[in-house]
Amino acid sequence: MIKTSPRPLDHLVLPTRSLEVARQRLASLGFVVAPTGVHPFGTENACVFFADGTYLEPLAIGDVRTAQQAIGEGNVFVARDRLYRDRVGDEGFSAVVLATADADADHARYVETGLSAGNMLSFSRAFTDATGKSDTASFKLAFAADKEATDAFLFACQRINAPQIDRAALQVHANGVSGITEVVAISDRPSRQIRLVSTAAGKNMEDGDKLELPNAAVTAMTPDAFASRFGVSAGAPSDLRFAAIIFSVRSAAAVTHLLAANAIGHNMSGGDIVVPPASGQGATFIFREIP
Repeated sequence: MIKTSPRPLDHLVLPTRSLEVARQRLASLGFVVAPTGVHPFGTENACVFFADGTYLEPLAIGDVRTAQQAIGEGNVFVARDRLYRDRVGDEGFSAVVLATADADADHARYVETGLSAGNMLSFSRAFTDATGKSDTASFKLAFAADKEATDAFLFACQRINAPQIDRAALQVHANGVSGITEVVAISDRPSRQIRLVSTAAGKNMEDGDKLELPNAAVTAMTPDAFASRFGVSAGAPSDLRFAAIIFSVRSAAAVTHLLAANAIGHNMSGGDIVVPPASGQGATFIFREIP
């Protein structure tokens, strides 16, 4: 086994049919959404950045022909997005992305452990901040997936060129979210699938269904346990499907007030504020007050 240090959470990929719908939904939830970013292989995003360095990546198909061509050329990112949409639908939560300083080493480790989902991907795209300042962002990706878990994948993301852009204005959200504290997956075999996540992240897994990354946690639950814990249906059975995102907020009361003012349906689960999925919001969003 190639030794490595544990990878932190980088971002989460949320497929959507329409970036405009996603933008409107996320804004109604109190998030600031960045300008649209266009990939060179047919997909496009409208990201939500957080002060802790993590972010959400709502992802849509901007150019169907280019995306299809990319799949034919072996682009794993677009191919897995297509597989997810074909199996689950155009609204969802398809991938957990891990930050890395060496995507080549991660790819080698994925190959060694039998978890590689295919060829690596390198690309660049333009990035624009809230003031209109532009720069170029470059990335190298290495993909991991369990052949039996076709509803989810993971990848390690190395930022080759990080944009020299001030994101401060994009990180101040009306709902007070400062970052992602936990990702919740559903699985018919939670312990098996949390080991997939641990291998992808380069961290030894002890017994249990929760993995602690350097900056967040990933928990796997059975569908019944998920529904009981959060009061939201987990949907169809799955070997592994990412289902919920837990955000840290300064004030639960402020979030509740904002959701009520914007007529956003939600429920309480203990101290958690739970917003079920909707068009443009492919995952259950959970707001948790963390002092």
